[in-house]
Amino acid sequence: MSDYEIPRPTSGDVLELILDDHRLFEDFLRLARRNDVDRDAARTALTELLVAHAEAEEEKVYPTLRKKRAIGVHEEEHGEEEHAEITEAIVGFLEAKGTDTEKYDTALEELATVVNHHTNEEEQTIINPSRDDVSVEEREKLGVAWVTRRNELLEQGCASLEQVKALLHRAEKEGAIAAPAARDKAEEIEEKAKAEAKKIEEASMEKAKDD
Repeated sequence: MSDYEIPRPTSGDVLELILDDHRLFEDFLRLARRNDVDRDAARTALTELLVAHAEAEEEKVYPTLRKKRAIGVHEEEHGEEEHAEITEAIVGFLEAKGTDTEKYDTALEELATVVNHHTNEEEQTIINPSRDDVSVEEREKLGVAWVTRRNELLEQGCASLEQVKALLHRAEKEGAIAAPAARDKAEEIEEKAKAEAKKIEEASMEKAKDD
């Protein structure tokens, strides 16, 4: 449990409730960067909210929106893949032993990048279509189901390092994210490609100067 209070709504339009959490992500990311607050408490609040939010979405929201044809299988699976990327980033963030280290800052930056990417994409490809295709009555019914599950997870404590590693392992088994060896190989190939591209750009710039 975090020392920071995380709101526990009990009802509302599920789309607006999700958007409220997206703003909370931004608030907690900002707190986790500050050097005049309890960063560890901010980290706990941020990771618990991210995990509870995503787990409740995958259990309650995505399947219902797909049944309502507001989103397709691709959008549902892509949302789950992005949740897995966030889970992986949370593992790195929690593994940073102190909160005043370069490892902490780097892990926080990586987490912020994947969180911001996901919220932006989810708002455009899931939230917006659902506004048009799902009635307010249905969204409010879904809102109760979603916050009930979200709040349960928050009360239980859902983002210890062991719990998050277990979620990441589950995502790997389900194919939402590649296994570590495959990700390492892909990163190696990507780094080599970037280095080669940089050489080409630099050669082109030097040639332009000579001309």
